[in-house]
Amino acid sequence: MDIKKKIVLTAEEIERIRKDFAQLAEFDRDRILAYAQDLGLGLVKIRSYPQGVTIFGSARVKESDKYYKQARELGGLLAQNGHAVTTGGGPGVMEAANRGAYEYGGRSIGFNIKLPHEQHCNPYLTDSLDFTYFFARKVMLAMCSKAYVYFPGGFGTLDELSELLVLIQEGKMPKMPIFLINSHYWKPLDKFFQTRFEKEHMIKASDRKLYTITDDITDVIKAANRVGHPKIKDNIYDRFKKL
Repeated sequence: MDIKKKIVLTAEEIERIRKDFAQLAEFDRDRILAYAQDLGLGLVKIRSYPQGVTIFGSARVKESDKYYKQARELGGLLAQNGHAVTTGGGPGVMEAANRGAYEYGGRSIGFNIKLPHEQHCNPYLTDSLDFTYFFARKVMLAMCSKAYVYFPGGFGTLDELSELLVLIQEGKMPKMPIFLINSHYWKPLDKFFQTRFEKEHMIKASDRKLYTITDDITDVIKAANRVGHPKIKDNIYDRFKKL
């Protein structure tokens, strides 16, 4: 795909955008510029390292929690295998995954956003960026990775999972490995998808194959190793033709 050709605008298109922008209300113009800043800074950041693995999960788990310990172990294993680890930059599962990568000396990235209960970056980041908007942050958490891991979490984790599943289901992003860690936690959700969504024809049976439920974190390592180590200039999204 010729990426440069796709993003170059004609003089007519630029003029139309200029006129449309001028007709917007002041607050809408400010909002668009703020969106652009979030997206632009994010793209600059993810273009500075090869695609790695994004790890999602609850910000509320403590260091003594089994999910924390498992995420920390996974972060370390990924770093040992040369994969960058990216999270939302906060505490809990995110901190644990970053910590594991950081302790091994790997690339540990955090895309943070301020929330009522989780407002600080964890101290185990080699790279970080603060986002104003959830949607821009989610775009970057997707584009920076070649595999995705979901530890137990709440509404935010479910939102991030649903977003990726829809994008892959509808062909809006490449099909990449998605792992749901801890079968006891995730199988009831999978059962709900089967007995409600699938049974009532809201999804296809094959849609439930977009993710893998596992208790073995080495499954993630194997999948990431199979994808390999794309070069910095060879983001998987650049080769994806279904935009």
